Amino acid sequence: MKVKTLITGGILFILIGNSYADTTSSKKQSIKQAISTETPAIIDAQRWGLSETEWQHYQRLKDSERGIWSPGLDPLTTLGIESENEAERDKYAELLVQKEFQRVEKELAFQRAYDRAWKKLFPTLTPINSAQQFDIAGSGRLAYFTSDECPRCDSQLRSLLASGKPVDIYLVGSQNDDNRIRTWALKRGIDTHRVKNAEITLNHDDGRWLTLGQGKMPALIQKRGSEWVLVSP
Repeated sequence: MKVKTLITGGILFILIGNSYADTTSSKKQSIKQAISTETPAIIDAQRWGLSETEWQHYQRLKDSERGIWSPGLDPLTTLGIESENEAERDKYAELLVQKEFQRVEKELAFQRAYDRAWKKLFPTLTPINSAQQFDIAGSGRLAYFTSDECPRCDSQLRSLLASGKPVDIYLVGSQNDDNRIRTWALKRGIDTHRVKNAEITLNHDDGRWLTLGQGKMPALIQKRGSEWVLVSP
C-alpha cells in the first residue's frame, strides 16, 4: 500500500511538473509574440521622440489624404502639418529641428573625415575648382542652379562663394520644401550672415532651371543688361 502511494505521488508530481512546464512555455511564447509585434513600433516611435500613440496616429495619417499629397514625408513633419493646435505644431517643429541637427552633424563629421582622407591620399590635388575658372564679367547679379545630390555642383559652389560675389542659389528638385533648402544650406556651410544681408539668396527652382539654365547641371548665369547669360565654368 505504501509503495502504491509513492507511485501515485510520483505520477502526480510528473503531471504537475508537465503542467507547470507547459504553462511556463506558453507564457514565454506569449511574451515573445508580444515583443515581436510591439517592439518595432515602439523602437520606431522612440527613434523620432514620439510615444506609441503618436506613432500610431502617424501611421493612420499615412493612410489618409496626407499620405497621397506628401508621400515619404517624415513622421515629425507629417504630425506637425496635421496638428490641430499651436502647441502641437511647436512641439513637432522643435523635435524636427533637433532631429535635423543631429543628422547634419553626422553628415558634416563624415565630410570632414572625407576631406582629411583626400588630403592624406592626394596631398597635391584639390577637389575644388579655382574661383578664377568662372568666366564672370562685370558686376551683374549671378544665379546658380544646383541640386541636392551633385558633388560637382558642391565643388563649384564653394569656389563661387569664395569669390565673394553676390549670388542667387536655386535648388533644383526642392519640391517647394523650405526645410529641405535650409538643411541643404546648413550642410554646405552657407554663411547665414551673407544670407541675412541678401548677398546670398536661397530659392526654389520652380522651373527656372530648364529655361535659364538650359538644362545644364550645375548652371551659372549672370544678368547682363536686360538678359541672363549662361556662364561656363
